[in-house]
Amino acid sequence: MSTFDLSRRFAAEALGTGLLVATVVGSGIMAETLTHDTALALLGNTLATGAMLVVLITILGPISGAHFNPAVSLVFCLNRSLPARDLPAYLVAQVAGGIAGTIAAHLMFALPMLEVATKLRTGPAQWFSEGVATFGLVAVILAGLRFELKAVPWLVGLYITAAYWFTASTSFANPAVAVARSLTNTFSGIRPLDLPGFVVAELLGALIALALMGWLLKPETVQQSQPLKAEP
Repeated sequence: MSTFDLSRRFAAEALGTGLLVATVVGSGIMAETLTHDTALALLGNTLATGAMLVVLITILGPISGAHFNPAVSLVFCLNRSLPARDLPAYLVAQVAGGIAGTIAAHLMFALPMLEVATKLRTGPAQWFSEGVATFGLVAVILAGLRFELKAVPWLVGLYITAAYWFTASTSFANPAVAVARSLTNTFSGIRPLDLPGFVVAELLGALIALALMGWLLKPETVQQSQPLKAEP
């Protein structure tokens, strides 16, 4: 458990989520500005996001755990890694930080501070994609913490880099990021009307991952057979 007080952990979660969203939105704007090729724009968006996740988890993980994601914080609260009393602060920090990240990206590219997104992202395939994306993210985090703690930043960054491409939704996998992306009418945006479906799918995916990985990662005690004693 972190030795940092709640105010510092709150700041770390807000800062990390803000920089993550600024990277997602900003790299999307830059990619869209530099190319009209959607695949190339998505690649630029993907690489920047994956790289930033590695950096942010490495430097802020020791402070707050580097959740940057309400679904991840909920999972850690349910498995008692995060005290329930701290969960509301984490959620507020993540949502507020994400919105600040959108504002920062817009200001860097001389856009209005906030815009309502008009990009349609809805339907069963998109919702299922978000469930799968968040399931995989939580599974990677839990298994990484169990087996290879130092590799977690890379595991998460590489997973999200891959998930951008194998999911139809481009792997938001994060309710706070989804909220922040509803406030940008750029490459990475999502209509506010489509948010509920994404958020529900993300939370369900996270809970399913918690249940499955809780069973999968639980070591089983194997009883050793007693050697037979020789007869006198």
